Amino acid sequence: MEEAVEETSAVEGTAAPGGQAIKVLLVDDQPLLRMGFRLILEGENDLEVVGEASNGIEALAAVDKLQPDVVLMDVRMPLMDGIEATGKISSSAAEARIIILTTFDLDEYAFAGLQAGASAFLLKDVAPQDLVQAVRLVASGDAVVAPRVTQRLLENFVRSGHPRPTQPADPLLGDLTPRELEVAQCIAQGLSNAEIAHSLFLSEATVKTHVRRILTKLHLRDRVQVVVYAYETGMVVPSNPDY
Repeated sequence: MEEAVEETSAVEGTAAPGGQAIKVLLVDDQPLLRMGFRLILEGENDLEVVGEASNGIEALAAVDKLQPDVVLMDVRMPLMDGIEATGKISSSAAEARIIILTTFDLDEYAFAGLQAGASAFLLKDVAPQDLVQAVRLVASGDAVVAPRVTQRLLENFVRSGHPRPTQPADPLLGDLTPRELEVAQCIAQGLSNAEIAHSLFLSEATVKTHVRRILTKLHLRDRVQVVVYAYETGMVVPSNPDY
């Protein structure tokens, strides 16, 4: 498996807006897994585990009460699974960003989690340092988390015989300038800001400006959602025979 997190150096040690520690909610029906994640995260000065939940219903209540910055969300849980909970949180007024926890990197549930509004997904056996950096990156709101792994997930999902999500042409795409459309397609291919800048002969600062405008115009939370959006609307199609 490829690196779980990219562009880590820029946000290492980053706290939530306002200088406060990044607040994390752990949602999993396995107490031992929650305990392991808590021990890892609480070993970092800029991370704080503010609560735990064992199913989606408890997760919704905890998000409302605790206002976490990041939610680590298991997929398969009783009463309400992580996909439904992710969708409800993403469509609410909560500002929490969600990382889906899954057992297999090509799990269709991980794809469904991204569709529901998750910002990233991680394997449950993720290395401690990758878990910490993923939480920081997702909390920052301006990061690349597993772009190529996410792309591989989408490619395999489409190629595995599952019906490709289809939507009518989104009128919001018409709001993008030709350059913004180019940048959006690069994001969908899993390129970092530095790679986009090199490819399009732009400065990284200019790329960051385009990314912010794209997210605003398409009403998307983050870059990973641009990848999902691109596959859903046909902006990009599977083309790499290695996938």
